[in-house]
Amino acid sequence: MMSEADGRSMRDRMLAGDLYLADDPELAELMLGAAKLMEAFNASSARDPIERRRLLTELLGGIGEGTEIRPPLRVDYGRHLRIGARSFANYGLVALDVAPITVGDDVQIGTNVQLLTPTHPVDPELRRAKWEAAEPITVGDNVWLGSGAIVLGGVTIGDNTVVGAGGVVTRDLPANVVAVGNPARVVRTIGPGTEPAPA
Repeated sequence: MMSEADGRSMRDRMLAGDLYLADDPELAELMLGAAKLMEAFNASSARDPIERRRLLTELLGGIGEGTEIRPPLRVDYGRHLRIGARSFANYGLVALDVAPITVGDDVQIGTNVQLLTPTHPVDPELRRAKWEAAEPITVGDNVWLGSGAIVLGGVTIGDNTVVGAGGVVTRDLPANVVAVGNPARVVRTIGPGTEPAPA
């Protein structure tokens, strides 16, 4: 069994990517604070963008200028989620930010996308004892995550890459590619001149 007596708090263990216990009182309090802000944001009026922005600024670890997130939004802590400038997240984003989630500038996130940092031990005894861990997610600039895409912990997605609707990203994707499927696999490269310009 894991020992809790290594001198670190569960929050320190969690942020280091090590096994930790999520029902720790400090972590539970942080989650409750995030839940209160998340509930207020999800109940906010579309006619009050200033209040929506205020709530997101308080909830998230960082949100860039011109970025819009449509409710409902689901997070664990909020403070470990950072989204760059001019990005857009459509309805139903789930960002389980037990580990840091960093989203770049000009990113398009479709409906019901899931960014999932938590992991659980394969060892059944550790799992039964409620130990868990997390790995960070990094999404580069100008990425498009299609509706229903799932990005797992430990993944980095390179700039300009497109993940097709329903794709499950289980490992890193390079820049300038289109990836689809479960698990997501690269089906082509993209770049200037690969698509006709708008008329």
